[in-house]
Amino acid sequence: MSHAPRTTPAPRSFLAAYDDVLAARWPAGTTATRIPTPYGTTHVNGCGPEGAPPLVLLPGGGATSTVWFAQAAHLARTHRVHAPDLIGDPGRSTTGERPLRTAADLAAWLDAVLDALGADRPALCGHSYGGWIALRYALHAPGRVSRLVLVDPTRCFAGFRPGYLLHALPMLLRPTARRTRAFLDWETEGAALDPAWARLRDEAAAFPTARPVTGPRPSPEELRGLTTPALVLLAERGRAHDSAAVAATVRRLLPHAETATLTGATHHSLPSHGPGAAELNRRAEEFLTAPARP
Repeated sequence: MSHAPRTTPAPRSFLAAYDDVLAARWPAGTTATRIPTPYGTTHVNGCGPEGAPPLVLLPGGGATSTVWFAQAAHLARTHRVHAPDLIGDPGRSTTGERPLRTAADLAAWLDAVLDALGADRPALCGHSYGGWIALRYALHAPGRVSRLVLVDPTRCFAGFRPGYLLHALPMLLRPTARRTRAFLDWETEGAALDPAWARLRDEAAAFPTARPVTGPRPSPEELRGLTTPALVLLAERGRAHDSAAVAATVRRLLPHAETATLTGATHHSLPSHGPGAAELNRRAEEFLTAPARP
């Protein structure tokens, strides 16, 4: 599936809501960087001390980089945080003449972003679709990724539950703020999501987007060969997939991985809602700052 160049600008109301989340929820001193790549210009929000170990945060589909607000200040105490908007997705990144078509294109895009950031062996953290991108990149360039944090990743170790796809179908076929809210309310069991980010998610329904690059799940052979230290954090009450089955698959196939289940979390309440965010922050920080294994 390809990313066609965007022919209409992002709505002003979306951009205003995006900026409101950054101003209200991200730490003071957050910077914005525009990075040209062969596939378009990537917008990256950054915070944390220059020279600290780099950490790249990849959002789920439709969430924008701003969704990491609950992690930004916490993890920026020990890392230089880089949070890009995915090209073709809602956000401030813009598509170019060369379309993103395959997982290899996504890896080449991320290569270009990391090169421009000067990020030497960063840790990658991805939620949902961002987890799939992070895992695919670690398989593509294992020597370039120091550690891998996958937050309830989709299409990495299991497929979607049919009921999840059925509930998502109206939103996918004709996105509206009302349909998006209804779906999130169902999946999160009515969790009170941050109001500033929820308004941005509403505005994203009208954002001109391209269809995401997708691909098969990594094969068992690929997973067994991955030597990058990994932490897989799963949503206890998530409806996207069976978290217990995913944990069992990770333990069976990823020799260098740890798994943990975030109590009470659902797929879309992560990464930023309440107790799930606090537990995510604690476990991610412990994993990212632990001494490297011999």
